[in-house]
Amino acid sequence: MGLSKQRLDWVDMAKGLSIFLVVIMYCASSVGEDTGQTGFLHWTIAFAMPFRMPEFFLISGLFLSQVIDRPWRAYADRRVVHYLYFYVLWAIIHIIFKVALVGRDPGGALSFLAWAVIEPYGVLWFIYMLAVFGLVSKLVHQAKLPHWLVLGVGAVLQMASVHTGSYLVDQFCAYFVYFYAGYVFAPAIFRLADWAGQNVGAALGVLAAWAVVNAVLVFTPGFRLDPVHIQMGWGALPGIHLLAAIAGAIAICIASALLVKLPWMNWLRWMGGKSLVVYVAFVLPMGIARTILLALGIEEPNLVSLIIMTIAIGSPLILWWLTETTGFGKFLFERPAWAHLPGTGKPTTPNSQAIPAE
Repeated sequence: MGLSKQRLDWVDMAKGLSIFLVVIMYCASSVGEDTGQTGFLHWTIAFAMPFRMPEFFLISGLFLSQVIDRPWRAYADRRVVHYLYFYVLWAIIHIIFKVALVGRDPGGALSFLAWAVIEPYGVLWFIYMLAVFGLVSKLVHQAKLPHWLVLGVGAVLQMASVHTGSYLVDQFCAYFVYFYAGYVFAPAIFRLADWAGQNVGAALGVLAAWAVVNAVLVFTPGFRLDPVHIQMGWGALPGIHLLAAIAGAIAICIASALLVKLPWMNWLRWMGGKSLVVYVAFVLPMGIARTILLALGIEEPNLVSLIIMTIAIGSPLILWWLTETTGFGKFLFERPAWAHLPGTGKPTTPNSQAIPAE
């Protein structure tokens, strides 16, 4: 089974876990901000703090080696333009709805749109950064910089906890090392996933040990949980944070290799294959559902979080199904022909490019 020909089930499973954690985080924090209360989802997100986003970026880099040697135009179409298309489209949708319509501030919407060009907007920052990481990776590849040097610089930037005031710069420094590590260590990660699938008992033991260590790093002195912000304990220390993030990302890969053996978990693998669909479209239904529930006087944080989480995940998938069924609005999740660079062709499906496989 060639990686360039067929995506691996455990990768989709890992993406399913990742997008699930992302939605949980936004649901918990938004409910906490509106109600001033915390619920069990806050504790779930606290445990996942070291690895929640690093794992997403590491998985995104796994297939980079399949395209990194392509000519610039073909590479840019798959790894830069692809993500920028969805970023621009959904940034416009979010800003028009939230600022121009709900906020009744058309002038402010124009300002947000202008800033969104140079500063990643809202939850869409992840897609923006994937385009940036893809571009930078190609540049360092062409410059023939050794992997150890790029990883070393990336690790130093992550440990430096850079805060420049520029969201673009700060997020690049915080997460590029994980994306590039996914690219460099992809063969080892795939071998590890194969090992986990063939040695279930040992893999479960590794996961149990990791879970204990991760919990200690998160919930040690210095840990603080409030309705909006979570502060880790020892896991927040420079160096330890980096190692905990990588260990957590690898643990998610191992867990995913085990979960694919369970037929009743196919729904999560399927959802992982639609991760881009969920990611770009979950915020608006989540916000609408939360507003309605709170207006109805439903403020119990666990109940509200569970309801809006279900709606936030289900609504984008329903919308995707409607676009596929009717053929109307497919541009929301599938890049049209005009949005490809000349001479690069049109990929077969949008969802296979949430993390491009070739």
